[in-house]
Amino acid sequence: MAFDPTSLKLEATFEPPRLSVSSILVTGGTGSFGRALVRTLLDRHPEVSRVVVFSRDEAKQSDMASEPVFRDSRLRFFIGDVRDAGRLRRAMEGVEAVVHAAALKQVPALEYNPFEAIKTNVLGGQNVIECALDQGVRRVVALSTDKASAPVNLYGATKLCSDKLFIAANNIRGSRDLRFAVVRYGNVMGSRGSVIPLYMRLAPSGVLPVTDPRMTRFNITLDDGVGLALMALEDQLGGEIFVPKLPSYRLADLARAIGPHCKLEHVGVRAGEKLHEEMITPTDAMSTVELDRHYVIVPSGLGWGAEDLVERRHAVPCAPDFHYQSSTNTEWLGVEELRWLIRRHVATDFHPWEQAA
Repeated sequence: MAFDPTSLKLEATFEPPRLSVSSILVTGGTGSFGRALVRTLLDRHPEVSRVVVFSRDEAKQSDMASEPVFRDSRLRFFIGDVRDAGRLRRAMEGVEAVVHAAALKQVPALEYNPFEAIKTNVLGGQNVIECALDQGVRRVVALSTDKASAPVNLYGATKLCSDKLFIAANNIRGSRDLRFAVVRYGNVMGSRGSVIPLYMRLAPSGVLPVTDPRMTRFNITLDDGVGLALMALEDQLGGEIFVPKLPSYRLADLARAIGPHCKLEHVGVRAGEKLHEEMITPTDAMSTVELDRHYVIVPSGLGWGAEDLVERRHAVPCAPDFHYQSSTNTEWLGVEELRWLIRRHVATDFHPWEQAA
């Protein structure tokens, strides 16, 4: 029987809302997420009159600006690093909203260069907060990762620290019409650093490395990551961590989806890696509510609580022992589902590599 993608829940499908802000700055705007967000803003949000791409790589900015989809009079490019508060403050002039996507993310590299991760992911995040406070920004959403939940590597630890900074920033906004929130999600399909492009390059060799056949991960598409961030930008009360409901996959199934006849070489779990990721721990569950497509970890000490979401959004409090982990998920992607998603979101001309070269 032919595979029918409509019969399965493969994507969270967050529809970006109409935005109440007209100018948005994106840190890390030339990365995979940043490009997808900017493209969505230009294509689907005529209410946005100015989009600022803030990143440190002038070559990527030049390449991005040369693409037809990004040739738009609403788009501005600023070269700068989130470590440089002065440059960041200048870029935020006249900006109403910030989506903070800039980060150092490669786990092995950050284990070897720990303070570089701290300078970008922690101190850079604080710079974003302080500049937003100074420049009259109204809404801030910071991107996080499932690795920030009960972290075992430095990347996750720096992102947990960053999450705490953005949540606590709501305490110092004073009378400003300014709110900070965080979105936390799993592996982004096909993004830079994803294992999918690596497997597609290695498949012709006939061998694909798999750290451990038991390993599982959450999966989200770039489109859904963008939709979640924009939803959080509009729906936040300030201080939430938004966690989408996502399907899981087994790393071995991903390898089989790309190279059905490839040999899977077990190379062992790398330093700083977990067998399974989690986005909500049992401790988080005590302050977490569930909605149709996502969960919200509710802050404490900010003047509102879970009861507000229960009343306003018909949210349901999670059970005290709830635990959202990739290995115990109720939604799974198998080999055929993964192939369908790769064709849809990564490479439309993708064909599984059937034989070794």
